[in-house]
Amino acid sequence: MQKVIEITDFSAPELDVYARISENQLLNRHEPEKGMFIAESPKVIERALEAGYQPVSFLVETRHLETQARELLCRCPEVPVYTAALDVLTRLTGFRLTRGMLCAMRRKPLPAVEEICAGARRIAVLENIVNPTNIGAVFRSAAALNVGAVLLTGACSNPLYRRAVRVSMGTVFQVPWTFFPEDTGWPQKGMECLHSMGFRTAALALCEDSVRLDDPKLMREERLALIFGTEGDGLAPSTIASCDYTVRIPMSHGVDSLNVAAASAVAFWQLCAEPGRSL
Repeated sequence: MQKVIEITDFSAPELDVYARISENQLLNRHEPEKGMFIAESPKVIERALEAGYQPVSFLVETRHLETQARELLCRCPEVPVYTAALDVLTRLTGFRLTRGMLCAMRRKPLPAVEEICAGARRIAVLENIVNPTNIGAVFRSAAALNVGAVLLTGACSNPLYRRAVRVSMGTVFQVPWTFFPEDTGWPQKGMECLHSMGFRTAALALCEDSVRLDDPKLMREERLALIFGTEGDGLAPSTIASCDYTVRIPMSHGVDSLNVAAASAVAFWQLCAEPGRSL
């Protein structure tokens, strides 16, 4: 039977995860088995549950208990539900809830790079992208456009940060992803790892020797890793130098670059097609 608890005390320790613990503290790098994250909105929570993530508690606007939250709560009858009016929840969390629902969930152990890349023809590699909104947008495009896996370097924002999860619409739970291990130096050892798995590497960057995104050679590659850089400086010169290709997106009106979220969507559409799809 569902345990529904009306919030009367903001200082209750059960609410710390929503009100007083930062996302970096939730991540818990030193004890990853205790790590948690916050999923926001019914659609995102549903995708997390379908991916096998374990809910710890729910925070729900009272008026949604018998409407849009009902089906999800019925799937987790043993999980406590904390509830209050929207203005109370906004004061508690510091932001206005999307569709009136949050869920604290346990993180899973990160899979190995080789494990998630085993059956993939096209993967994305994100280098030092720190904006959670961009991380979430890249994942949403990756899910929509047939990217087999996403790999992240250590300085990237975590895909399970609340904003990244929300912007992705929960697709971070659908696309396999992991970080390169800390002892895998990037770019040298990371590139060696990619090449050992049979991937050719393509840096999205503006260089004199770059090839167009629609170059037939890229489409013919059996396995291809598309590498995207940070929002400001782009890819590091050492990363570009280590890649098999440097790739540019043809643009008009003197525009020389796109936001990483937009650039990744264009690249995924062009290069991550199902075999046999005409472009």
